[in-house]
Parts: sequence; structure tokens; C-alpha cells
Amino acid sequence: MEANQPSMATPNSELFGNPYPWYAQMRRESPVWYDANQQVWMVFCYEDVKRIFSDWQIFSSKIPHPPEQTDLTQSLNYTDPPKHQSLRSLVAKVFTARRIEELAPRITQITHELIDQVQGQERIDFMHDLAIPLPIIVIAEILGIPIADREDFKRWSDGIVVYDSTAITAMADYFRHLLEQRRQHPGKDLISDLLAAHEAAETLTAQELVDFCMILLIAGNETTTNLLGNAVLCFKEHPEAFERLKREPDLVPLAVEEVLRYRSSVQGIERFTKVDVQVGEQTIPAGQMVIVWMGSANRDETKFDRPDEFIVDRDPNPHLAFGNGIHFCLGAPLARLEGKIVLSAVLERLSNLRIDPNATLEFIPSTGVHGVKSLPVLL
Repeated sequence: MEANQPSMATPNSELFGNPYPWYAQMRRESPVWYDANQQVWMVFCYEDVKRIFSDWQIFSSKIPHPPEQTDLTQSLNYTDPPKHQSLRSLVAKVFTARRIEELAPRITQITHELIDQVQGQERIDFMHDLAIPLPIIVIAEILGIPIADREDFKRWSDGIVVYDSTAITAMADYFRHLLEQRRQHPGKDLISDLLAAHEAAETLTAQELVDFCMILLIAGNETTTNLLGNAVLCFKEHPEAFERLKREPDLVPLAVEEVLRYRSSVQGIERFTKVDVQVGEQTIPAGQMVIVWMGSANRDETKFDRPDEFIVDRDPNPHLAFGNGIHFCLGAPLARLEGKIVLSAVLERLSNLRIDPNATLEFIPSTGVHGVKSLPVLL
């Protein structure tokens, strides 16, 4: 779930829905740019972004001066080695590839149950009827969170994406209570397994346990929700791609990768320089925040042929939507699996789906997280 913490820079709120012309301009004119107003450096080109992700010894994930709000600051996203390795290895023991693969039948079942509920309707909200509930149900079942609490943590998750400290505190307190419950009454869920591994290895603090649960929950639903919604936006812009997928459903895995590249669920994240370092033609001093724009890197014309086209069978597709290096997203396999299952079901059962031409799309008010709040579609 790493590499999914949104950046704090907001160059222009009008960029929420379409930052791509700005990215292209910056790659041409200022590929490494200092925003004096926000005192942050921004990096736009593919090779530079990939290098920054890979070089944790120079570009740290650890916030130099953490805010008073301590929740979330001890997570995988905000640690460097050696602490990062100990956290990640512990998590990897319980959040395994096999565990994710075994979820496929359940994800398929949930998907079809959600479609059953809207079958026969002429108009639905793709986000609220399918893209939002599916990942929430899945991650809740993985973590062992009661179904009755799903609406609460979706609300908190949305709040955290736009930096609502109240939402951070509420979610953290919820997990502190849930972790204490699981200590006393372990279940067959990821939190219980994480506690067992923690007590065997004694490598996580209480705060790190809370922060891991929060990151897993936020990334486990926000990233996939926006992947699914962004897929429909891609098909609106490129209807020929949707038609081809109907004829060639075997292309769905490649289509998922192209959605991740073309409309990355996370557009940018932050790093902090440990030493003076040259990036491109600029020298960035030590102790500076750097925003790496994956959304721009994934449209870099020096790396991708016809980068502003949605090419449904693009292969290879070395996008950076899940980051790179030691912070590569732990949840990438789950997001890909959910994306593949849901898009396959849409092609099979909602093949006439199209965005309501009278709808006004409102994008999430964040330059880091990319997606729409609501998506009315006609069936």
C-alpha cells in the first residue's frame, strides 16, 4: 500500500481533473521546478521520478519535522531502512501473494452481488454502486472489520485524503480499540495475524501497528476505487478501446495497466532530500521537500509512445503508478486483481455502460489522489 500517500502541493485546484497539459508544459520548460510559494521542489520526467523512488539514501520518505498529529507518521510510507525493512518484512509475512490470490472467488462474488442490485436500472452511480463499496467490503473482510463500521471508515478515509486531522484521529482511535479487541479475542483476519507476528518478532510499536492498519485501509479502498472510476473515464475518452475490450476480453489485464498509466490513481507523492543533490540541471539543497509527479512521468513522451493516447493493449507498460524501489506498493496485486475482476464483469453484464452526458463530474479536491466523487452512468 506504499507509494500511495498523496502530495501536499496544490499548484492549481483546476488541475484536479486534467493536470496533463500542465505536466507536459513543465516537462518541456521546467522539468525540475522550485515552487517558492510552497517551498517545495517538483519533478516531472520519468527517469528523474524513477531515480528518486529508487534512491532512498538521498530522497528520504521520513518527514523531517513531523506535525503535531503523530498518527500515520510511523507507517511504511514514512520510514527508511533499516526500520522500513523490518516493518515491511513483518507485513509481507501476513499480507502474502497467496492470500491475495485466494480472494479472487470472493471478490468475484461481491462484484456480481453489487451488479445484481442495479441490474435492470437505466441509470446508476458507478462510484457509489460499485467502485466504492467493492474495495471497502474486500479490505474490511481482510482486516476483520465489522460490516456495520464500513461507512465510518470510508468517511474517514476520504477525509484523510484531503488532510482532515479529525478523520485521522477518529480512524486511529478506532484501530486502537480494534487491536485491543483482537489481542483478547483473535480471529481469522489480517489484524489478528499481524498481532501474532508482532508478538513473535516484537518489531512493531503500538503506534506502528495502528499506522499500518490505517495505511492498509486507506490505500486498500481509495486506490482501487479510483482505478475503477478512472477506467470508465478512459473509456469515455476512448470508446474504441471499450469496444475492443468487448471483442477481446483477454486484454483486460493490459487495460488495467493502461488505466494505471493514463489516469494514475495517485498522481504525486513527497520525498525529502538528505543531502544536496543534482536532479536534471538543478541542485536541490538538503532538507527540502520534493514532489515526484508519477502522473507526469507516466505521460513522458521520451518513455512512452503516443503517451496521451489510451492504448488498450500497450505492452510493455513500465508505468510508475505503484512507485518503484523499496516503497513499491504492497497492495498492487490486490488492486490489479480487483480491477481485472470488476472490468471483466462490467464487460460481461454492463456492456452498454456510458457516462450520463448531462452529468457534471466533480473530482476529488486533491492534486495527489486522482478520481471523481460521483460517476452517473446510463446502462
